[in-house]
Amino acid sequence: MRIGILKADSVLPHLVRFGQYTDMFPDILGHADPDLTFATYDVERGEYPDSIEACDGYLITGSRHSVYDPLPWIPPLEDFVRRLDASETKLLAVCFGHQLVACALGGRTEPAERGWTVGVHCAKIQRPFPWAPPGQDEARLIHSHKDQVTELPRAAELVGGNEACPIGLYRIANHVMSVQAHPEFSTDYARALYETRREAFGETLYRDAVASLDGGTDRLEFADWVSSFFRAP
Repeated sequence: MRIGILKADSVLPHLVRFGQYTDMFPDILGHADPDLTFATYDVERGEYPDSIEACDGYLITGSRHSVYDPLPWIPPLEDFVRRLDASETKLLAVCFGHQLVACALGGRTEPAERGWTVGVHCAKIQRPFPWAPPGQDEARLIHSHKDQVTELPRAAELVGGNEACPIGLYRIANHVMSVQAHPEFSTDYARALYETRREAFGETLYRDAVASLDGGTDRLEFADWVSSFFRAP
């Protein structure tokens, strides 16, 4: 199965030792499904597949940008999302992708009143993804964002969230799986990224975020959910 990575940003130059986002996703998803293959499309540069059918499914990465920034590459990406939705092609949306899909399909993303959400947060699963195994009622994942989805698209169903991020996960039918958190982030990468943004966070938030990383995450379990999503009919 071939997954197209719609690359919406690059890792900061001094953090490339952790790999690019286009390395992180194959690494974590490859643990769950070694038979997945990947193609990269740099949407910031206007790169897209010749046809939707070039890949069996797609994923949109995170980005340092906001979906409401006046950047020329964002409207074409929203158009591509609408095409994927219309054709019911599988799409995993992560962080910026989570926010962009919501906006592209009639929802809303705004700056969060609480400011930054960082560190490991536990999303309570209210309506499980139908392709996820039963009995898992939470997902502990790494966050790094100051925007949030505040209104779901009409066709979307809330899957889970918490007080810090109420719309943490949603789905649209069986072809869109969306998560605000970063399952692709390792704790080492998150720790280094947080150090870069320490001044922006403020010392208390920074220290709390770093401390939360010691409790571990459910990123490997979430990768299993993603694999099942792409494999499900």
